[in-house]
Amino acid sequence: MSDHAPQHGGPDALGVPLHDFSTNANACGPCPQAIAALRQSDFTHYPDPAYTALRAQIATFHGVAVQRVVLAASASEFIHRITAHAARSGVRQVVVPAHGYGDYTCAAQVWELDCRHTPSSEPALHWACEPASPLGTTDAALTAWCAPAPVGVLRILDCAYAPLRLEGAATVAPDAAWQMWTPNKALGLTGVRSAYAIAPSAAVADGSVAAVQALAASWPVGADGVALLAAWVRPDTQAWLAQSLATLREWKAAQLALCAALGWAVAPGSLANFFTACPPVQDVGTFLQWLRARGVKLRDCTSFGLPGHVRLGVLPPQSQRALEVSWRLYKESQ
Repeated sequence: MSDHAPQHGGPDALGVPLHDFSTNANACGPCPQAIAALRQSDFTHYPDPAYTALRAQIATFHGVAVQRVVLAASASEFIHRITAHAARSGVRQVVVPAHGYGDYTCAAQVWELDCRHTPSSEPALHWACEPASPLGTTDAALTAWCAPAPVGVLRILDCAYAPLRLEGAATVAPDAAWQMWTPNKALGLTGVRSAYAIAPSAAVADGSVAAVQALAASWPVGADGVALLAAWVRPDTQAWLAQSLATLREWKAAQLALCAALGWAVAPGSLANFFTACPPVQDVGTFLQWLRARGVKLRDCTSFGLPGHVRLGVLPPQSQRALEVSWRLYKESQ
């Protein structure tokens, strides 16, 4: 694999970690309603290539016109597709969060677009994410988005962690911004790759939605993804999610207290089911390799622009105990 390949949490060459803090998936999952939908799926036939029923269900869930719903194979696939659309439309700049998902930048580099953290007067593709990864904080860019977008500016709000917000009210996306949704994290089923975007009304009228749709391969979402997204918009699934958030709040409070007790400096302000911390070690990479060999995986934040920091998804008490024991063993080994 190339040294420049995107970095992600989750399984690696050693397999699935026994205690995986490196992803932001809902640790209360998998969602039973989604699992039931997957088991009942028909994998012997192609999905409807237009996803007629599914797009109507998603549109009803969000209270928007069905023409605004764009399906995607995953968030990463949509990031690359919307970046391709922006480049083909003449955009030469991409504005990304100072600390954010690496695929925003990777997609821009594919199209040789200039990446920056602050907007300019030039036409650009602007990314925002709230709660933001890896810090779990609000995204300051959304305040500026309250004003109308300059001509030639395309705004995308990554809503990956909005369903896993544990504190405060969600920021309402501006009417002129696209919204990108990836429910597999909230449902604890990150292995099912599917996503969708809600386009602005104006993007339907000016042909942008049609152009983005045209860049997709046929059947971007398989039968499993269709089942997941159909389950996502059901009231009983949303009720399960609401109950899981209460549990995650309890686990997060305990995990924050544990990190403080271990002497780790926790970055403040996380609103989500994850946070970042700075363990008191000389070499974070070596420390993480030591943990990984013992079944505990944390996410190195170097690729997010935060060297020396790790991101920890909130996990249940037994995994927190494993982290504590591993840390004490590591300290004894030094």
